[in-house]
Amino acid sequence: MLRSIDVEVRPRSVVAFMGVNGAGKTTLARAVTGMLSFHGGSVISGSITWKGRSIVGHKPARIVRSGISQTLEGRRIFADLTVDQNLSVGGMTKRNDAALKQRRESVFELFPRLAERRDQLAGYLSGGEQQMLAIGRALMQSPELLVLDEPSLGLAPSIVDQIRETISNIRETGTSVLLIEQNATMALTVSDYGYILSHGTVTKQGPSKELLADPHIQSFYLGLDEDVADPAGTPGTADTAAAPHGATA
Repeated sequence: MLRSIDVEVRPRSVVAFMGVNGAGKTTLARAVTGMLSFHGGSVISGSITWKGRSIVGHKPARIVRSGISQTLEGRRIFADLTVDQNLSVGGMTKRNDAALKQRRESVFELFPRLAERRDQLAGYLSGGEQQMLAIGRALMQSPELLVLDEPSLGLAPSIVDQIRETISNIRETGTSVLLIEQNATMALTVSDYGYILSHGTVTKQGPSKELLADPHIQSFYLGLDEDVADPAGTPGTADTAAAPHGATA
C-alpha cells in the first residue's frame, strides 16, 4: 500500500524511485500506467494527473494513447515472435505506417544489436538483449513518459552500464523517464531527482547528486557498510510509483 506519496516528473527529466523489495515501487508504476486493477489494487484517495488531467480509473490502453508507456519487471517480451514482430506489437495503437517505420528505425539506431537480430526469435536473445527489446517495444508508442520497472534486474554490470546510457539517450530525445530501481548506483547516476520508499511511504527525496553523496544512502543502498540500518529507520522494504508533468500520486 502506498501512503502520502507526492511525486512529480518534469519534462525531459529522469526521476528514480528506489527501495528494497516490498516497498511499493512496482505498485507506483502500476498506478501510473493503469495496471493496478489487474493486480487487485485500486486508488482509494488522492490523484494521478497527466498534462493537468486526472488519469485515475483510465484503462491502460487509453493511458498509452495519452503518451505514457511502460516496460514491465522481468521484461515480458513475446518469446515466440521475432524482434521485428515484437516491435510491431508495441506500435499497435499507432495507425500511421510511415511514422511506425521511422520509429522502428529509431529503435534500431538506439539498439544496433536488435537491428542485427531483427528476424531472430526473441526467446533466443540474451537477457540484456531482451531488456533492450522491451524498452524498444515501449518506445514504439513515441511516449512522452517512459516508465521503466527494474530495467537492470538480473543483468551483468557491463549490460547495466549500457542500459544506463540508453536511459540518458532517451532523455535527450525529449522523453521523460520514471525509473523504478533497486540498483541505487545506477539509478542515482542517471537520474535528476530521486525518491526512496519504505513501507509504501517516501522517506527521503532530493536531487540525485545529493542523495548519492548522503552517507546513509551510501551505507545502506550502495553497500559500503552492511551494518548500517535503513536510512528510513526501518529494517527495510521499499517500493514506489510516480507522476508525470506536474502529476501527483
